[in-house]
Parts: sequence; structure tokens; C-alpha cells
Amino acid sequence: MKKKFYITTPIYYVNDVPHIGHAYTTIAADVLARYHKTLGEEVFFLTGTDEHGAKIAQAAAKKNLAPEIFCAATADAFKNAWEALNIKYDRFIRTTEKAHEDTVQNILQKLFDAGLIYKGEYKGLYCTGCEAIKLPADLVDGQCPDHLSKPEEVKEENYFFQLSSFENNLRELIEKDEIMILPASRKNEILGFLKLGLTDVSISRPNQPWGIPLPFDPAQTTYVWIDALINYLTGINFGEKSPVFEKFWPPDIQLLAKDIIKFHTVIWPAMLLALGLPLPKLIFVHGYFTIDGQKMSKTLGNFVDPIGAAKKFGVDTLRYFLVREFAFGADGDYSEKRLAERFEYDLANDWGNLVQRTLVMADKYFVGKVPELKNSASNIENVFAVETWRAYDIAMQNLQFDKALDEVWKLIDFANQKIDEKKPWTLKVEEEELPEVIYELLEIIRHIAFMLLPFMPQTSEEILSRLGVSANVKDLSFRKWGKLSFGNEIKVGAPLFPRKPNL
Repeated sequence: MKKKFYITTPIYYVNDVPHIGHAYTTIAADVLARYHKTLGEEVFFLTGTDEHGAKIAQAAAKKNLAPEIFCAATADAFKNAWEALNIKYDRFIRTTEKAHEDTVQNILQKLFDAGLIYKGEYKGLYCTGCEAIKLPADLVDGQCPDHLSKPEEVKEENYFFQLSSFENNLRELIEKDEIMILPASRKNEILGFLKLGLTDVSISRPNQPWGIPLPFDPAQTTYVWIDALINYLTGINFGEKSPVFEKFWPPDIQLLAKDIIKFHTVIWPAMLLALGLPLPKLIFVHGYFTIDGQKMSKTLGNFVDPIGAAKKFGVDTLRYFLVREFAFGADGDYSEKRLAERFEYDLANDWGNLVQRTLVMADKYFVGKVPELKNSASNIENVFAVETWRAYDIAMQNLQFDKALDEVWKLIDFANQKIDEKKPWTLKVEEEELPEVIYELLEIIRHIAFMLLPFMPQTSEEILSRLGVSANVKDLSFRKWGKLSFGNEIKVGAPLFPRKPNL
């Protein structure tokens, strides 16, 4: 039986178009999904859009559109962006789908029947921009730090989920890593939050027509964050005795940004405990982007369009840059200057040049064929490649994409140095050394292409095609040394990363 792997991104709010921050999370999830597929695992990758709430209704009204029309157009924009960035999800969920609305109502009814939801009065601060309740400690100079606006004071009858009754259980599970939160700093942040004590949380609002009505009180609509969290269950058909749900639940990795950590590490696991469902294995929280050192903001107008960046530099270049430039989990800066430098030095000079000159030599000296060796290839073991795979796997399993790519680039540097040291153009074709050198270089390129397949799928597939190798893997035998078949036709092709004079 194949091992399963279920990965999620947060669902993205449709009050704006996709930007580089959305792309960062989704590309990271795609990298992990593709990596686990190469391990022979059965993968389910869920993403989608969050489409309810007062903020959405307001955004639609500003454009004189019905909310459902507004949401559909923006959901399509996200789908188009992910297609342009070669992101291969298994399910794109929209919270306006009937299946999701049915699941939300089913779950809330279960919690209500279990006595975990009650009616009460809420009085406090509410930020419409965040669609979230704010505590005084969350504010800076009385304003929401994310939206630079003063939350409104609200007093209304709501329904509450008994979050406080799960406080001790949550603390124990997080401390023991039964709810694993990474990086460790985020785990400590949540444990610190729990020390302050949990209060019950509102799960509804009155007089909010753009939302899912509560099944036990249709005059109230489901609070947008409760609605949104349930998407991870709807996405794999919870409640339908679905083989998809039975196979993939619980999530192996849930990716999110740090602004929504409390919803995902406190409210979400408490809801799952209340439902008697297994908890996510890992909740991984990544940082924020700045743009050329400045915080992204509508006021500055410095949001980066990922499709535009991909058109300028190439899809794979953008994918590579986003996960290589800084550690996943930390804050980082997006700079077009740095993107251009990564393109020129890492991709054109190092990787692209290695592939091009090796294929040219194979074409020139061995009439476009993988050279045959006198000794069986199975007896030749490149220890460096084997060690690289080991270090690469450790980094990938720990979501250290930059370290995994550092290991790959050590192998690229090793191959380039080998060319400089051996100077194959000075060797004689009839001697044993030349075919050995060229075969080793081609085989190293094959290994590197598979290592880069999750990150740069189009480029890796093209390279493997030029080597006469399929990118579709059935088991891990592709990692063995000496799998490149003698006599495979080599196609040189155009340079993979042609230099751009306007950069």
C-alpha cells in the first residue's frame, strides 16, 4: 500500500488579486507535493479561495457586482495564476460551493448538539480588514497593525464555541509536539499565548447576509474564519463516507503565514478535538515578504504580480528564487535585482552552462549518444551524488528548501570543476578516460535534474528529455548511479537560460 501525503495551503481571501505572497505559499506546497510524488507516495494537494464575510460583500459593492459574481471572477484569477506558475493542485475549493456550505452546517450542528456551542453576548473590538476579533494587546496605538485602522466596537448576540474547555489539552499536545508547530519560535509563541488563558470564541455574526447561515439559527451567519477552517475537511469530502477522506486524513503538512497562526494552531485543533478527528501532523508557519526592503501595502502600490515576474524571468526561475533566497519560515525580501542575479549566476552560469557544454561534448565526441563504457556502469559509484541525495532528503523532510538547493549546487559545482580539471576536449576519443568523464557528467546531470524536478519542473523535464530519460518515476530506482542507458540519443537544444540583455 502506498504511503499517503496530504498537504494544504490556506485558502486565499478574494478581496484582492493574487500577489507574490500568495504565490510563495502555493509554490512551496507544490514543491512538497511534487517531492513526495517522487518518493512514490500518493499525494493530495488542496488549495482554494475564502469567499464569505463582510469584507467581501463590501469589495463587491464597490465594483457594483453581486458577491457571487465578484467571487467567481477572483477565484478564476487565482486559478489562472496557479496554472501560469505550473502549480498542480488536486483540488481547488471555493467556500461558496454547496458541498462546503453543507459540511459547515453539518459540523456546527454536531458541535451544537454536543453542547459545545451556546448563545451569548459579545462586546469588544472587531477589525473588518482582518475579519477578526482584536484584543487590546493586538493593537498598536489603538490600531490594527496590519490595516492601520481602528477596530470598531461591537456589541451583539453571537453563538460561542467553548474554546476555553480545550486549553489544557491544547497546551499538552503542543508541548509534546503531538500538534507539531514549526519553526520552534512559532510553537513558543502559541504556548505563550495559551499561558494568558483562552476565552470562548464567537462563531457567528448577526445581520451578515454574505455567509453560511447557522443550521440551528438561520438569523446568524457563520463567522468567516470558522467557515474557512472547515475547508480542509470539505476538500477531501468529509461527511460523505468518502474513500478520499479515509485515505488522506489527517493533513501531513498545513502551510500558512504567521498572521493566521492562532486560528490554525488553537481554534482549528480544538474544533478537531471536539469532533473526535485526528489532528494535523505538522503546522508550518512561514514569514512575510518585504519588497526591496519595504512592507507590501496597497498604499505603496508595491505588490508584485507573480505572473508578470514569471513572464519576464521564466516560471522556473521565479519558483527557484522564491524558495532559495532565504530560509522557509523566516521573513525575507523580494528584490527583482536579486532575482536577476540568481538567474544570471545560479541558473545561466552554473546549471545551464553545465548542461549545455556537457551535451555539446557528448554530441561532438560520441555522435549524440550516451557513450558506452568498458566497465559496467553499475560498478561505477559516484559517492558525491549518493551523499547529496542523503543530505537533500534530510533538508526536504525538514522543509529547508534553501539547504536542499545548496546541496544540489554543491553537485553542480563539483561537475563544473570536473570539466575544468579534466578538460575533456584534450582527451582522445579512443581512450577509456573520455567516455568515462562524459558519462559521469551526463549521469550527474540526470541526478541533478531529478533533484530539481520539484522546484523547476519544466526545466528538469526538458533536460531529462534531452538525455532520453522519462521524468515519470515509479519507484526510487532513478536515484541509483549508472541508470543512464548507453546509446541514449542526446539532444543538445538551445541554452536553457539564455541571457537577457535588458536585465
